[in-house]
Amino acid sequence: MRHRSTALILIVILLALTIWAVLPSNPGIKIGKFERSMETILGLDLQGGMQVLLEADVPEGTEVDAQAMQDARTILENRSNGLGVSEVVFQVAGTRRIVGEFPGLTDTEQVVSILKETGQLEFVDMGDTAIPVGTIITTSLGGKQNSEVTPTASTTETSETPTEVSSATEEPTATETPAVTEEVVYNTVMTGSDLKSVTVSTDQLGQPVVDFVLTAEGKQIFADFTTNNTGKILGIVLDKKVISTPRIDEPITEGTGMISGNFTVDSANALAVQLRYGSLPIALKVVETQIIGPTLGADSLNKSLIAGAIGFAIVMLFMLIYYRMPGGVAILAITNFGLITLTVYKLIPVTLTLPGIAGFLLSTGGALDANILYFERLKEELRSGKNLKTALDMAWKRAWSSIRDSNIATIITSVILFWFGSTYGASMVKGFALTLALGVLISLFSATVVTRTLLSYAVDIFKPTNFKRWFGI
Repeated sequence: MRHRSTALILIVILLALTIWAVLPSNPGIKIGKFERSMETILGLDLQGGMQVLLEADVPEGTEVDAQAMQDARTILENRSNGLGVSEVVFQVAGTRRIVGEFPGLTDTEQVVSILKETGQLEFVDMGDTAIPVGTIITTSLGGKQNSEVTPTASTTETSETPTEVSSATEEPTATETPAVTEEVVYNTVMTGSDLKSVTVSTDQLGQPVVDFVLTAEGKQIFADFTTNNTGKILGIVLDKKVISTPRIDEPITEGTGMISGNFTVDSANALAVQLRYGSLPIALKVVETQIIGPTLGADSLNKSLIAGAIGFAIVMLFMLIYYRMPGGVAILAITNFGLITLTVYKLIPVTLTLPGIAGFLLSTGGALDANILYFERLKEELRSGKNLKTALDMAWKRAWSSIRDSNIATIITSVILFWFGSTYGASMVKGFALTLALGVLISLFSATVVTRTLLSYAVDIFKPTNFKRWFGI
């Protein structure tokens, strides 16, 4: 009895939370560092946007390493996701190209500017002078970046001062209009490839800081440089643009460091992402951009939603006529299933595309199928003469193995589809697989907890004796 009461309380709490989550006026969630707008994110095929074709910027005939292209794709996508642009998708096309999709963006200059910052990350020896943040400089790895060809996935700029490395302090520097400095070539001490990990934490005063750990090689380089250059400036440069100028107060020999200063949580996270994903293994250039219209326009989408509502109503009417009381319980369970699923989509968040919607609809059918299996077993137990309480328990035990095995098979299939969905041209399969797998997991909860609990309470409340009338036997 206690277990059943706990399940009912859980169902009521989830129902209240999911109704709140799907309300159009929902203000979003912000708990510490976790923040979600709770808006439904639509993919390229539903809202339109822009597609950008990137190509390895190497001489013709030069063989491009396949792993380098995959690493570049991963860096671009991870950087986008790290800054909250989770609907952006990058895929390797052929041996030397990467396709990027930007739902909702149609401004070519905006998209290209987003692609410009995932270039070369450098730690630069600036001597005694702190170069103003935003200045374009020339380093020993080459001159300023060609803004037409070097892509990235974010436009966030860190201009917080003062900052420091470990216990270092930095005198405030002016943030003037960026200028090009070509007279001085600054020596690059090491690059982003020497970073092992980068995280955001807080110092003893609760202020956001950026912690980093170096590779074994980077640790040695950093130890030698900081030992020999105590009191000097070690600039952090991205695409030849100065983003931070910390001063070294003491040798740093442990392979770890901390960049601190006047950071907010957002700016610290932005810098961490720049450090973590700032270096591409191969140079890329933008060779083509095109605006993509939505495959399913607003009018067609509205008609599809109306058709779906009509279909849902017909199915629910069938459940009521054929299964009677259990059919009514199934309607409540499927409604709860839909609300939970939509809430999960918003929390992750999941980008909804046409294939993704298809995966959701298929999982809805699976959730309904689990209820039907349970109800059919219940009819068989009642026909055999068992009392109602025993029939409810035996029906679930007989139905569970079929429900479990069919859903496990679907989840395995979804995992395989998701794995191969990273292949260029198969991205639509990835969205389908994700929404299908999530739907199956939620449908298992719906059938195991929601349907059984609500049906048990319905039986206690109505105390049916005429099984033909109440269960359609």
